[in-house]
Amino acid sequence: MSGAGSTPSLSSRLRSLRPAAFGADPTGERMARIRRSPNFSDGVFQNPVGARTRPSGASMVEFAKIYFAKEARARRVPVGPVPVHSATLADLARPAASGLRLTWMGHSSVLAEIDGCRVLFDPVWGERCSPFAFAGPKRLHAVPAPLAALGTVDVVVISHDHYDHLDLPTIRALASTDTVFAVPLGVGAHLERWGVSPDRLRELDWNESTEINGIRLTATPARHFCGRGLRNQQHTLWASWVVAGPEHRIYHSGDTGYFPGFRDIGAEHGPFDATMIQIGAYSEYWPDIHMTPAEGMRAHLDLQGGRPAGVMLPIHWGTFNLAPHPWAEPGEWTRDAGEEVGQVVASPQPGEPFEPAGPVPADPWWRGVAQAIARPWRKPEPALDLVPEERTTSDAVAEG
Repeated sequence: MSGAGSTPSLSSRLRSLRPAAFGADPTGERMARIRRSPNFSDGVFQNPVGARTRPSGASMVEFAKIYFAKEARARRVPVGPVPVHSATLADLARPAASGLRLTWMGHSSVLAEIDGCRVLFDPVWGERCSPFAFAGPKRLHAVPAPLAALGTVDVVVISHDHYDHLDLPTIRALASTDTVFAVPLGVGAHLERWGVSPDRLRELDWNESTEINGIRLTATPARHFCGRGLRNQQHTLWASWVVAGPEHRIYHSGDTGYFPGFRDIGAEHGPFDATMIQIGAYSEYWPDIHMTPAEGMRAHLDLQGGRPAGVMLPIHWGTFNLAPHPWAEPGEWTRDAGEEVGQVVASPQPGEPFEPAGPVPADPWWRGVAQAIARPWRKPEPALDLVPEERTTSDAVAEG
């Protein structure tokens, strides 16, 4: 038994040396709640459909050859400054006429103004999505507006704990405000270590909901994985999110591979005025945990009851170099996929607010700074082999 004057254990001393960016492991009642979750078994959180989380063996060697090839590296970045909307703060100062306005800040960060409530999804204002300030993927465009200048944010929603979705400097800045944080089960341990008071946390398992300032937020399933440290224990959940107000409904996919559960989410919570769907950082080397643009379009249609409806906002692209595909490919292919099925796709510049009920930005702004590629744009067929496989875990500390 340890007393007030006892020497700290080796494990506690090691935890104190852990870099702050790695966050914290769930313990105590939080860990007990995780163990009670119907989505937790065999010591880890489980996906709704089996998922491989990273290349291995020979495929890892093949991936490395492709990823580090000089010509391929050149295609993964823009050839000039990425256009950023110049009047973000002035535009946001005006109330949303329809009651719903979305502002894509880059990657998966979106400010949603819905029925009088301001929701900030996956805010990443840091220069790198990495545990280190000197290494890791660096942002390819400026932040459209200072975080502090955005004004009151009622709730910050986090999809999962990878570095390009949960950013230490951003969370520390938001910890000094009065915002509430809605996070998947287990993620609250990171936020508490970074200074967020427990009474401002709403920590949810899949299909659990919370109400904040008149809107209802529901954590819904996704097909991905988690982890920030060198030893990934899979003890934090990943989620997509439904946000429903008195007049509007929106959906944020977080990171996910395609799976049949989109239809179930749509049937229970949809249809949606707008969806924010991950369509970037895909690869044949991790086909189960990120969607291609074609899969993202199929997910949107599933969420809308199988037909074109609402507005699809592509996210998780354009800001960081995280995969082998050309930088502008996700934007171009999603545009093609929308035209093919008659779905409205929003193409705002980073920081450009729009209302789904009004004119939707559609200019392919990326073309002016995209590196030419050796083949024409094409629409890939979705990789929809959904037979459950034995689940693997990952020790990755970067984005999955």
